[in-house]
Amino acid sequence: MTQTAGGRLIGELPLAGGGGEPVDLPRTLASHGVATLPPQLVDPAAGTLETTLALGGGQARTIRIRPGRAGHVAVDVIGSAPSAADRVLLVTARQLLNLDQDLSGFYALAAADPSLAWAASGAGRMLRSPTVFEDVVKTICTTNCAWSATIRMVTRIVTDLGDPAPDGRRAFPPAAALAVAGEAFFRDEVRAGYRGKYLLRLASDVADGVVDLERLRDPGLSDPEVMQRLLALPGVGPYAAAHVMLTSLGRCRQLIFDSWTRPTYAKLNGRKATDRGIERRFRKFGDYAGLAFWLYLTRDWVDD
Repeated sequence: MTQTAGGRLIGELPLAGGGGEPVDLPRTLASHGVATLPPQLVDPAAGTLETTLALGGGQARTIRIRPGRAGHVAVDVIGSAPSAADRVLLVTARQLLNLDQDLSGFYALAAADPSLAWAASGAGRMLRSPTVFEDVVKTICTTNCAWSATIRMVTRIVTDLGDPAPDGRRAFPPAAALAVAGEAFFRDEVRAGYRGKYLLRLASDVADGVVDLERLRDPGLSDPEVMQRLLALPGVGPYAAAHVMLTSLGRCRQLIFDSWTRPTYAKLNGRKATDRGIERRFRKFGDYAGLAFWLYLTRDWVDD
């Protein structure tokens, strides 16, 4: 296999979505803040993502996703890795970039809107975690706190409970590891506050098979059903449910309303608006209303 700086190339992936539409890699890597939390490490200047993935049996490997030849991304594995795991890592990289999602329908709508026509060149694909469980845990850690607290909580969970890779970095831990960590860990080490009991209960329910979060990625489930299941989870309210639906599940209708999106919209729009007023503004995007709203807010996250 081809050697690269700090790793070896295991393959390339075409930068095309499920409908053959273009994929803007820099905007995918900068699609939302949760995507930058450990074990993910995004370098906007280099256009790379590094993350450590659990392989089971206490093993983990770190990969790097970077620009490859024209129209492709390259995937490197950092440190030694058994060849049997190489294909698994490449498949996971594809899942992380959400390349199977078809956004061509959204681009057709965006192209007709002056405020979102720029997005039709490949924006809007959300970077996701390997599991819905990881995305839900991280999203709960964003609720009612400063971003620095979110980083602290997630970093502690990963460094204390995650499986180590040969390069020394750690993967996000499975639900079973969080379930046995105990209340004291979330209270004293993670300092999760009220979130601790929710995270412990969620991890226990997932580890015991009471809750199957990966089932939520089943396209056969309706949006209302998925929303209902998310809202039934401990620590998940309307904001967290909408965030998980858009960023982890690729369900783009629900608008994310929180203490950042509302004032940001008011600033860009030139005046405040009610949630219903914002919903009316993006209603024409149908199943992509939430995505259109998010892109309207985050255009300046990446230089055109």
